[in-house]
Amino acid sequence: MQDGFIKVAARTPMVRVADVDANVEGIVREVRESFSLDGARVIVLPELAVTGYTCEDLFWQDELLDAAEKGVATIAEGTSKVDALVLVGAPVRAGGKLYNCAIALCHGRVLGIVPKTHIPNYNEFYEARHFTAGPADVTRLDFAGQEGVPFGTRQLFRCATVPNLVVAAEVCEDLWVPEPPSIAHALAGATVICNLSASNAIVGKAAYRRSLVTGQSARLVAGYVYCSAGWGESTQDLVFSAHDMVAENGALLAEGRPFGEASATSEVDVDMLAAERRRLSTFVAAPTAEAAGYVATSFSLEVEQTELTRKVDPHPFVPSDPAQRNARCEDVLSIQSYGLAKRLAHTHSRSAVIGVSGGLDSTLALLVIARAFDILGMDHTGIIAVTMPGFGTTERTHGNSEVLADALGATLREVSITKAVRQHFADIGHDEKDHSVTYENAQARERTQILMDVANQEGGLVVGTGDLSELALGWATYNADHMSMYGVNASVPKTLVRHLVRYVADTTDSDALSEVLLDVLDTPVSPELLPAEEDGTIAQRTEDLVGPYELHDFFLYQVLRRGFAPRKVLRLARCALGDSYDDATIVKWLRTFYRRFFSQQFKRSCLPDGPKVGSAAVSPRGDLRMPSDACSALWLKELEGL
Repeated sequence: MQDGFIKVAARTPMVRVADVDANVEGIVREVRESFSLDGARVIVLPELAVTGYTCEDLFWQDELLDAAEKGVATIAEGTSKVDALVLVGAPVRAGGKLYNCAIALCHGRVLGIVPKTHIPNYNEFYEARHFTAGPADVTRLDFAGQEGVPFGTRQLFRCATVPNLVVAAEVCEDLWVPEPPSIAHALAGATVICNLSASNAIVGKAAYRRSLVTGQSARLVAGYVYCSAGWGESTQDLVFSAHDMVAENGALLAEGRPFGEASATSEVDVDMLAAERRRLSTFVAAPTAEAAGYVATSFSLEVEQTELTRKVDPHPFVPSDPAQRNARCEDVLSIQSYGLAKRLAHTHSRSAVIGVSGGLDSTLALLVIARAFDILGMDHTGIIAVTMPGFGTTERTHGNSEVLADALGATLREVSITKAVRQHFADIGHDEKDHSVTYENAQARERTQILMDVANQEGGLVVGTGDLSELALGWATYNADHMSMYGVNASVPKTLVRHLVRYVADTTDSDALSEVLLDVLDTPVSPELLPAEEDGTIAQRTEDLVGPYELHDFFLYQVLRRGFAPRKVLRLARCALGDSYDDATIVKWLRTFYRRFFSQQFKRSCLPDGPKVGSAAVSPRGDLRMPSDACSALWLKELEGL
């Protein structure tokens, strides 16, 4: 089943300047290898690869131009059995002028000729001596033995068998100008932009070129395949380095380093790009290519499911690079703490009240409160850390709560909920031995009542501790830990919570704080609402009940941020986390994710305010406007039989 992934390749053959026969042979070989060995379905070669870019005044010789046209015909024939769209650079005569063109081929057909729009004539470039800027409007000409070939820049190549695969081309300098043709291409519907280039190597240029490619792919919400000429082009004063790249929506998926491997191959997710464009109200595209003044030429590929070689990040919320991870943690903590500081200042709060359990979420929230107080110049004694031991509280978590409060200079208050909850059980006629949801939720609601009343006493506000992962799963008691006056963790996923706490442990100057944070990190995640084991350890482990947060955070990102269908989420999970979880486990918890995500929306529909820290969030005021009574049957049905 095709799921939107298309393998694309930039391939730089060894060029012999003005030796068309040798170049054609090399081009055909590169195309065949890229298809047969890598499975590429869009294959891009460099600018003027048929003749060589550095032919200079030889471009005035009909001998060379005739050979180039015959060479394109030979390439079309030699790649006719290759099930791919091929784009190759060649000079083309039209209307008494010469054009530097990208030529699109598929199954032996010349689908179209796209001329270069912007002709550089500065520094080492003097293309205007030989070439004319290409016209936007599409006309037709006979070329390479084929009649009526579309010629002009406003062209798209649309795959009939992969609906969101729409390809357009620009040539080298076109990318470097203030308004590249690829802007219009994307707004006309192109999801993959191919750039055929002959960009010479000078110090620092590779980094700038890389930023251009990734930046353009981000602005256009597109795939971008960039293929540049190699060192075979080098002549006189210029040296070429074969810098090949594949980018997607701002991310560099593959790169052939300059003077290294002369190719780059990866998979572009055209379905994701199309969905992202639909989501962005400011991406204003034409309803059809024709409405944008474009000519769209159809081609077909026999594509089923593309083998993935691109990295699928198992932890999409947590950068794998330590430096980037630390920077991410600092950014998140700043967003959380400044958001809370504004709310405290606006409400003229004298204190902040938080329930501390010795677990990860309340620990992070307490650290954020301390930062917010520092921003406002408030004394930490105004931080009221309330520990509320109940039936499942262990000495370890209770002790860590006390140490945390002391290390941060907070005011610790202890209010046992045992007596009040037992009275409540008596009032409603609930047997304490019945450890059902009533037993658990009564404790959670008693704790929230205490926090709200203490906040009234102290002229402060209650800071919520629930995180994004819990809210996505509905793992919160309605009108208990689900409720606060400002939820600082509301858009922080559990996998990132752990790293935020670790970051503070690693960077704090306080040995006592670092030591207790490390012990919190080593404590199993638990609401501690059921009695502890006989040896005093935690009996209730959250991940045994709802599943591993590592999996759920992966599902959350792919579903909420990307909008992927269940089978695509499953496929990506297998790629990213298949070494850690067997297939049955992934499927089991994916079903659980969908079931809980849909059934628990009513809790998310009335969440308190909280700072948005990332691109995935569930606030009913912004990111997730979902009906509380929507059914999950359509999504779960796709997972049947797995």
